[in-house]
Amino acid sequence: MAETMRHGIIILPEQRWHQARDRWVTAERLGFDHAWTYDHLMWRWFREKPWFATMPTLTAAATATSRIGIGTMVASPGIRHPVAFAKEIMTLDDISGGRAICGVGAGAGGFDDEALGLRRLNPRERADRFAEFVDLTDQLLREPETTYRGDWFTTTGARLHPGCVQRPRAPLAVAATGPRGIRLAACHADIWVTIAWPGHGEPVRYDEALPVLREQSALLDKECEAIGRDPASVRRLVVTGAMIDGVMESVETYRDACGLLGGIGITDLVVHWPRPDFPYQGDFSVLEDVANEVLLPGRAA
Repeated sequence: MAETMRHGIIILPEQRWHQARDRWVTAERLGFDHAWTYDHLMWRWFREKPWFATMPTLTAAATATSRIGIGTMVASPGIRHPVAFAKEIMTLDDISGGRAICGVGAGAGGFDDEALGLRRLNPRERADRFAEFVDLTDQLLREPETTYRGDWFTTTGARLHPGCVQRPRAPLAVAATGPRGIRLAACHADIWVTIAWPGHGEPVRYDEALPVLREQSALLDKECEAIGRDPASVRRLVVTGAMIDGVMESVETYRDACGLLGGIGITDLVVHWPRPDFPYQGDFSVLEDVANEVLLPGRAA
């Protein structure tokens, strides 16, 4: 299963580019299929620490690499308007030569909302806003011209020329853990993204997360079938390190996680670049061992 799994890594935008560049280049060299960064103005434990903007970081990463997919994990309507965001994704796809991945999520509020002076939304409002965000972003990236009237977003004659290099658009990765979000992913996503549970609470070991991930994946199957879509047309991506732990303890745990997750239909496994301290503390030598023993042999095969 490790050889058939797609492998990804999240690189926090915490370093000046002359240092960060090496991480993105190394991620490609190590054999990862895709690399991502978080899309926030400020983020949780890094509110008082260095934190750089997402799209310039991804653009620089695109020019420093040649093969690896480049994506937002994840952009949200709290700080993004679909028209401006879609234009940036189209441009990133062009600069990268067709390697952009458009990762989107509902957003959890917090520091970004405070920085922008936004009122706190209730769960229903956040879900309603996200549904429009995904629907409009999908349309914008597919169509040369879009007019849209919604409760949260409106645009008239928005033009995206010449469009994405990838057709019909850059892949859309929709993060969702609940029924309504999973239904949205079934309608729009090329990739469904889950962390098993929302939030940043106490993580559980990857094998203990399997029942929840299996249930979510089965719901995605059901929602796809309800609209006449082949469930196999949606990739299933699990992000570890926040609510799912233990994957990067060793090569053996990584292989085991790939096998267990692949056995329930997960197609993509994402880890975090190991940091010297909390959060995502880890050993870079384990990452190298995983690359040498799992990722690179799998690419050669």
